[in-house]
Amino acid sequence: MQKEYKTITEISGPLVFAEVDEPVGYDEIVEIETPNGDIRRGQVLESTSEFVAIQVFEGTDGIDRNSSVRFLGETLQMPLTEDLLGRVLSGSGEPIDDGPAIEPEERREIVGAAINPTAREYPEEFIQTGVSAIDGMNTLVRGQKLPIFSASGLPHNDLALQVARQATVPEDEGDEDSEFAVIFGAMGITQEEANEFMDDFERTGALERSVVFMNLADDPAVERTVTPRLALTTAEYLAFDKGYHVLVILTDMTNYCEALREIGAAREEVPGRRGYPGYMYTDLATLYERAGRLEGIEGSVTQIPILTMPGDDDTHPIPDLTGYITEGQIYVDRDLNSQGIQPPVDVLPSLSRLMDDGIGEGLTREDHADVSDQMYAAYAEGEDLRDLVNIVGREALSERDNLYLDFADRFEEEFVEQGFRTDRAIDETLDLGWELLSMFPKPELNRIDEELIEKYYHEDVEAEGEEEVAAD
Repeated sequence: MQKEYKTITEISGPLVFAEVDEPVGYDEIVEIETPNGDIRRGQVLESTSEFVAIQVFEGTDGIDRNSSVRFLGETLQMPLTEDLLGRVLSGSGEPIDDGPAIEPEERREIVGAAINPTAREYPEEFIQTGVSAIDGMNTLVRGQKLPIFSASGLPHNDLALQVARQATVPEDEGDEDSEFAVIFGAMGITQEEANEFMDDFERTGALERSVVFMNLADDPAVERTVTPRLALTTAEYLAFDKGYHVLVILTDMTNYCEALREIGAAREEVPGRRGYPGYMYTDLATLYERAGRLEGIEGSVTQIPILTMPGDDDTHPIPDLTGYITEGQIYVDRDLNSQGIQPPVDVLPSLSRLMDDGIGEGLTREDHADVSDQMYAAYAEGEDLRDLVNIVGREALSERDNLYLDFADRFEEEFVEQGFRTDRAIDETLDLGWELLSMFPKPELNRIDEELIEKYYHEDVEAEGEEEVAAD
């Protein structure tokens, strides 16, 4: 039953406070009609028997004490249909692509239902992104949540577009290709970034299998708290009702958290770390934990949230809390970016905690784990030697040390570097890894099974390396 009041007492930032004579449901949808007839949508953020706090999605400009407040008796719902694929929606779920109105098969509350842990299926199936630094070294698995940690001025948007464009579920033997979809939720991005995203989606044809939610920087900040929930509700419908493998890319989670802080300040809440709400961990968990697989259901929801670390600080509350909830992280590195490496992914601090369960025979090639471990160890040693070179000079190092320095350079220039337009299959990535590892004599490959060395080792590359050492 709808209830209407003209009892607005205060307007504070994105919040409107109104007196009521009976309790109103939490998260209930509200329509606020201004004196000139404009209708604004909002949501109940706090409710008592005497007053309610309403967060207004479209901003509070033009709302005054003469405006009427109408409670609709329902929570915010997302209209759902398979025809959403190929559509572009606003951050509040309204079509903005000049397409037809959405004719939903059903509507669902955007809060979503918690997945019963006993109903979850353990994530262990490979998703190919076409990016060697991810596929080879920090593999993404269906049902995983793997954030990208970036910083201001770094090309995380280009990496996001590359993953959205290239991500696929490899075909299993004897099975037909599984349907794959991308849900792209943008929060607080500029118009220039929005144009870049849309140009790329349309140019490459990726839009046909995608649903895009677009919240711009000049849109109300409070709308950003709704955008990821709309995106995830759509993803759950496509995955668990229609059998799609869905990849959800959310950028930028820092803008989402800033919106939480703005709302908390307007409510005069006691702030937590660095002014962010004390409940931010719980709030982020309600988003990230919506990734996963369900037993007996073909589809899956995989998340790649992207956040920009203020001041390049990974101890900042946003990356810190995100790291506790998710299963790893991909680091975009400023130094690699300054060297022109694209994408500038630093594999050493990056981590995919589910990688070991998503690679190997039957999922990727049988040598994947060993190649990854060996390259990681060799690159880490090369990085340590770079620090030593700055002190003693390269000529003071042994031939073995110089070989590891050469590997570190080639690893960045040939393995990590691939450009934002190159799509590498996992076999190409692993073949490239073997080419680099074959710089070393076989005894140095102490993390790889001997049978795999005999099968994949490039003898000609080793011979060239020995000639170069001899010449030195």
